[in-house]
Amino acid sequence: MRETDIKNIISKVFPESIGEELGIEVGDQLLNINGNEIEDIIEYKYYLADEYLEVEILKSDGEHWILEIDKEFDEDLGIEFENPIIDKAKTCKNNCVFCFIDQLPPNMRDSLYFKDDDSRLSFLQGNYITLTNMSEEDIDKIVKYRISPINISVHTTNGELRKKMLNNRFAGNILNILTRLAENNIEMNCQIVLCPDLNDKEELDNTINDLGNLSDSIGSVAVVPVGLTAYREGLYNMKPFNAETASYTIDQVKKWQEKFRSSIDRNFIHVSDEFYVLAKKDFPDYESYGGFPQLENGVGMVTKFKYEFYNYLKNLPISLKKPKHITVATGTAAYIIIKDMCKDLSNKIGNLKIDVVCVENKFFGGHVSVSGLTTGVDIYNTLKDKDLGDKILIPESMMKSGEQIFLDDYTVTELEEKLDTSIQICEVDGKKFIQRALNLKIK
Repeated sequence: MRETDIKNIISKVFPESIGEELGIEVGDQLLNINGNEIEDIIEYKYYLADEYLEVEILKSDGEHWILEIDKEFDEDLGIEFENPIIDKAKTCKNNCVFCFIDQLPPNMRDSLYFKDDDSRLSFLQGNYITLTNMSEEDIDKIVKYRISPINISVHTTNGELRKKMLNNRFAGNILNILTRLAENNIEMNCQIVLCPDLNDKEELDNTINDLGNLSDSIGSVAVVPVGLTAYREGLYNMKPFNAETASYTIDQVKKWQEKFRSSIDRNFIHVSDEFYVLAKKDFPDYESYGGFPQLENGVGMVTKFKYEFYNYLKNLPISLKKPKHITVATGTAAYIIIKDMCKDLSNKIGNLKIDVVCVENKFFGGHVSVSGLTTGVDIYNTLKDKDLGDKILIPESMMKSGEQIFLDDYTVTELEEKLDTSIQICEVDGKKFIQRALNLKIK
């Protein structure tokens, strides 16, 4: 049996789909489309786009089926695979001086220690990749199969500095690769993990300038501060950002935004919310984020959340007949912001008591303040002796994607049992936050 027969196993067939209509079943294996063996999910989607397909399926009883399919362009078969990318994910071969995974505590679940650097995951899930582990054939495949948009961890366009930061001698040709992708109309978003005294200040100016020259293909650039935990023994001696250096970076990027607004009519580059929290500066307005393309990097989340929150609050036609008491758990970075918003909510509604509790991240230690890295054990230790009221609200960002589990493997159910209080997970959406808090219908 060929390797492709083993890895292209179908795990789900959607009701009323083409796959179900043709008799495809869970456990069947996809062998090829129009004679082309499928090595990964990108090839599957590429060959699937045609209006006429001949699909070879190996049934679980060993029978081979050839299915002739007439469909609409880009119409899906309605099937999923046991392995979402139909291949082994490519691991990262870098040894970045700022890598967060290298700073994780021991004895966490194995999946958290896996470093992916796979263009297919970038395309499918929005993961950021360095492009350092890709061959010429891999770059050719991105161009051929139109893998776009892709998210790229640039960090610096200075080749020698990038080699040092990524500890990879093949990391220096990033600007050549970005230029080649741009010439082939591949859409990109870029990320810069900013490290004091390494790629900041003048080096950041040079990087922004280089990326700006490719702005026809690069949709947005995010600058995020390096994240440091207490588990850095034996690692590069990295300094954290403080109020002064964060403020400097904000002002530096603002100057570039002014330049880009005059030349390409958009800000192009943004700093993450952490910089504004550290510098204790006001956040930019809603319109400045241009549709919020970098939310996953924490760029504009506070502004968007507050915009949604206050737009809904000002027209909220409700009052509580009975007193309600809830607890909101958040990380240290967002604590003051959420506390002020909840005060405004309780003042508007009446009969509503909201306790906003700051959960200090002791699990990771160091300079970790974002809510998304909050663990179940820290929440428990912070809340265990408090009057928690009717329920606890926690942001969805604290959860493993698609599951109700924290980074330290605490489940929401376990935490509810230990705290003897119900927990409600809330989307990072200001309107829905109010609706969850007040038990209103989510719209």
